[in-house]
Amino acid sequence: MSTTKKVAVAAVAAAIGATALAGCGGSDDASSGSSGTGGSGSKTVTLVSHDSFNASKGVLKEFTRETGYTVKVLKSGDAGAALNQEILTKGSPRGDVFFGVDNTLLSRALDNGLFTPYAAKGLGQVASDVQLDAAKHRVTPVDTGDICVNYDKKYFADKKLAPPKTFDDLAKPAYKNLLVTENAATSSPGLGFLLGSVATYGQDGYQDYWKKLKSNGVKVVDGWEQAYNEEFSGSAGGRKAKADRPLVVSYASSPPVEVLYADPRPKTAPTGVATRTCFRQIEFAGLLDGAKNEAGGKALLDFMIGKKFQEDMPLNMFVSPVTKGAKVPELFTKFGATSDKPATVAPDAIAKNREQWVQSWSSLVVK
Repeated sequence: MSTTKKVAVAAVAAAIGATALAGCGGSDDASSGSSGTGGSGSKTVTLVSHDSFNASKGVLKEFTRETGYTVKVLKSGDAGAALNQEILTKGSPRGDVFFGVDNTLLSRALDNGLFTPYAAKGLGQVASDVQLDAAKHRVTPVDTGDICVNYDKKYFADKKLAPPKTFDDLAKPAYKNLLVTENAATSSPGLGFLLGSVATYGQDGYQDYWKKLKSNGVKVVDGWEQAYNEEFSGSAGGRKAKADRPLVVSYASSPPVEVLYADPRPKTAPTGVATRTCFRQIEFAGLLDGAKNEAGGKALLDFMIGKKFQEDMPLNMFVSPVTKGAKVPELFTKFGATSDKPATVAPDAIAKNREQWVQSWSSLVVK
C-alpha cells in the first residue's frame, strides 16, 4: 500500500508510547537459524514486505521447526514502494516471497508478471471470495481488513452530535470541516476510500460526491500517519498534537490498537467506526518469479495460510484471518468493528479504471 495497514498499526503503537510493531527499512532475521542468503539448498527463505510486517517470534520459530527454513524479512518501505522495487527487479528478485500487495494494486503486480503460479497447501480452507486469482494461483490471499471512517467518541458526545454513519452523512453540513482523509494518489487508505465512493455512487456519481465533500471542508493530507496521528483528535497521537479533526479515514481495527497500547487500558475504545463507510481490502503473498529458494518460498506460503500464522495476525498486524476456523482474540473482536456489507470493486474494474479515477479525484480535490 502507499501507507499500509501494518504501517498504520506500528504508527498507532508508537504514538501511544509502545515499541513500534515493526522496524523501518533494512532487513531483519525473523527467527533464529541458518544465516544463508538464498540459492539452491539454502535454509533461509527471504520474505520481501512493507516496513511493518510483524509476526510473533514463536510462530516463525515454529515454521523453522516444521520446515527447517529460517525466515529473513526484507522490509522495503510501504507496500506501493516495495511493489515498485520488485517491478524494477523483475526476474532477479531480492527475495523468494512478496507479501503486502492488496486488491487495490494487485493488477499492477500480475500485469508485470512478478509471480510464479503456486497453489498453496490449505487453499481449500481459505474463503473463496478472497481468492481473486483462483484460476492461476499467482498470489495467495493472507488477510483482510476494512478501510473505514473512524470518529472521536468524546468530541461527538461533548457536542451532543451523532457521529456519521454513511458516505452521505459525511457531506452533510453538520460535519463540515470535521473529516481528514489521505491522498488517493499517495496513500492506500486514501485510495481505498476513493474506491469505496466509486462502489457507492458509481462511475457517474463519485465525482459529484467528492465535490460535495470538498465544499464541506474535507482536508486531504499525504498519508495515514499524518492524518491519524497529527490531524485526528481521537487518537493518542492526535490528542498529543492537539488535533482538531474528529473524523479520519483509517481502519476498522484501529480502535483495538488504541486499547491494546494504552496504559492503563480503557474499558471502552476512545474511537468508533462508521461501518457503512468501509471498503474491504484483501492482502496477498506470492512466490516471486526467479526466486532462488523456490521450495522455501512455497513452504512459507503454505505456512502463512495455516492456523498458527493466521491466528497470530490479529494482534500483531491487526487484520482478519482468511482461513476457516482460525480463532480471533477477544480484544480484537470486542473493540474492533465489523462491516456486514463493505464496499467492494471488482479487480478487473480496478485494473481498468484505477489511474483514471485517481487522476479525476486529484483534479477535483487536490488541484
